[in-house]
Amino acid sequence: MDIGFIGLGKMGFPMARRLVEGGHQLVVFDQRQEAVDKLVALGAQAASSPKQVADRAETVMASLPSLQASLEVATGAGGVIEGTRVKRFIDLSTVGSHMAVRIHDLLAKRNIVQLDSPVSGGVGGAEKGTLAVMVSGPRPDFEAVKAALDVIGKVFFIGEKPGSAQTMKLANNLLSATAVAATSEAVVMGVKSGLDPSVMIDVINAGSGMNTASRDKFPRSILPRTFDFGFATGLMVKDVRLCLEESKALGMSMEVAEAVGRLWEVVIREMGAESDFTSAIKPIEQAAGVVVGKEEKA
Repeated sequence: MDIGFIGLGKMGFPMARRLVEGGHQLVVFDQRQEAVDKLVALGAQAASSPKQVADRAETVMASLPSLQASLEVATGAGGVIEGTRVKRFIDLSTVGSHMAVRIHDLLAKRNIVQLDSPVSGGVGGAEKGTLAVMVSGPRPDFEAVKAALDVIGKVFFIGEKPGSAQTMKLANNLLSATAVAATSEAVVMGVKSGLDPSVMIDVINAGSGMNTASRDKFPRSILPRTFDFGFATGLMVKDVRLCLEESKALGMSMEVAEAVGRLWEVVIREMGAESDFTSAIKPIEQAAGVVVGKEEKA
């Protein structure tokens, strides 16, 4: 299948690589030439702009870091919307349902179908092809691209309503953000009282408190204090903010989500947007006056 791919960052590059390795013909674009060169070396073809990608492929995928980037790549000057061949745009980014609908409506004026298709599973999932791939849009277009999406993970059709997959992704990432925050508080409390954090994580993972943070983030990035899980604090905060905006638009009050959101605002203020999101434990440690785990010696 001929596929255009825009955005070769931490998530986009391994997804694009898997598509090339799966036998798909890729035309790729990224602002960083070195990322493009690496894909070309694997068999992809280079393009000089999103429009040129959309001139050469009927299906264009994008993995981008912000709402504005997705909007500009899809509908801006020199964007996908100006392509002469493109028939469908698959946004693998997390932009929230309102932005997804906005992009959908603009593309529809040019008879370009949007499939919003955010993914979950982090860089590790992108590397292994085990992402959860959430898709919403017209069913025939979904069926046309499902085989390609199967290469990057387990595919779920959420519904035909524009933005539905984005709502699903925000619900998922709220739970992920909550797991990191709540587990960090629980473990810091234990360490403050004298418990061994490694033993705590073993017990939690054998009991009813087990979650993705205790199972994955703590053993790999927090206890050894490498803080290198591969997902930026700024991206997590973006997703939590989008979730809170969505709940307000629906007329809901989500008290737990709002408390989690406040904690993540502290994290981004103190640790910075570029920090790994597992560093969320650091402000909690600082407030308690303890440190969880220790650096592994080489």
